[in-house]
Amino acid sequence: MFRRRKKPDPIPVASDEPALPNRLSPRSPSEAIKPTAAPPPPERPERRRGGMIGTISGLLTLFVVAAIAAMIGLTLFERQTREPGPLAADKVVVIPPRSGTSEIAEALQREGVISQTGSFEMAARLSGKALKAGEYSFKARSSINETIEVLATGRQVQHAITFPEGLTSEQIVMRLNADDVLSGEVNEIPPEGSLLPDTYKYERGATRQQILNLMRAKQREVLNQIWLRRNAEVPVKTPAEMVTLASIVEKETGRADERPRVAGVFVNRLNKRMKLQSDPTIVYGLVGGRGTLGRGIQRSEIERATPYNTYVIEGLPPGPIANPGRAALEAVANPSRTKDLFFVADGTGGHAFSETLEGHARNVARWRQVEKARQAPTPDASTGAVDKAEPPADPSAPGRASAYAPAGANFALGGAGDPSGAKPKAFDASEGTKLDPLRNKTFDLNSAKSVPVLRQP
Repeated sequence: MFRRRKKPDPIPVASDEPALPNRLSPRSPSEAIKPTAAPPPPERPERRRGGMIGTISGLLTLFVVAAIAAMIGLTLFERQTREPGPLAADKVVVIPPRSGTSEIAEALQREGVISQTGSFEMAARLSGKALKAGEYSFKARSSINETIEVLATGRQVQHAITFPEGLTSEQIVMRLNADDVLSGEVNEIPPEGSLLPDTYKYERGATRQQILNLMRAKQREVLNQIWLRRNAEVPVKTPAEMVTLASIVEKETGRADERPRVAGVFVNRLNKRMKLQSDPTIVYGLVGGRGTLGRGIQRSEIERATPYNTYVIEGLPPGPIANPGRAALEAVANPSRTKDLFFVADGTGGHAFSETLEGHARNVARWRQVEKARQAPTPDASTGAVDKAEPPADPSAPGRASAYAPAGANFALGGAGDPSGAKPKAFDASEGTKLDPLRNKTFDLNSAKSVPVLRQP
């Protein structure tokens, strides 16, 4: 069936080594297999790095290390610029014009706003913001970043100067000259009535002439607006005439609620061709822009002929006697519709108005009682001057009728006096006396609250 093939005899191999014994034959202990050492790996030829590659590798390593160090440093520096500064309380610091970053840093360190100039300078340059000179207010504990922001935005300290209504242009210039924050000289005193009294804000470095220019521009703007909406029945033909009448109203009363009614009295007098008989016009005719006499009006000055004395001239004076405010201009443009022709102080800071001479005489009598209760001083017989309104003993006695002063004469539409030729015996003379609120007073020009309301008896 199947025949087993006979294995061929092994081919003998020539070798110097002894033939391996038959696996099946027993080995002696000395013939046991011994481990042989592995041959060493073949040696690879050394590759030497080129000089340029090594240099680039080193630089990259150095750059990475430097970048990490810079990031850490910037983080710490940024934290430092946000930390509260050394300033204990709010403080105003003036940075002189044309100051560089180093000069600004030194000034801030000197004033205690920052502790280190180097950190401030570096932060300012890294911010890329231009620092501006000026006067700045720094809050307590301001950080370097907050300090830089204040200087970069240019939000300087705002100063204010207040001009009460009724000041003359010369008095306004005097106030400007007394302000030590403003600089420069005034070229010339502006025309009377060309300035708008108000509170004006400015920054350190502003000039006095700039304030005047602003006041003139505001006056023109306000006057044009009011002129366009005036009552056409008011007997003023030009904006200049409206300013003139408004200046008289301004000097006669400082109460806002009375201005339209006082304006109505003068409008009624103009329509009836009556003399205005306003005491402040006497003062202006005597001293001009000085504004006050520094004493009472003398009896002889009532009838002294000046271009401004409305006890002598007919109609309006040739120009304003002060700088009226917006409210006085509005009052003249739209006065109260009354038949009033007279008014006199009522002892409460206001005035009593009347349509007739008889009613005016009664108001004068009441005013006399108030004055007597206050023990008002009497006229100085040696000089013929008085320092207040002094009605006659008998209010019904003949005398001169006045829009403001107590009556003392028979009233005539043409403004005629007493037919008997009697001299006027009483008039208001608060302007320039101790009753004048502007005399011998000093005010904080930076605070509107401290400036008194003018012309309250």
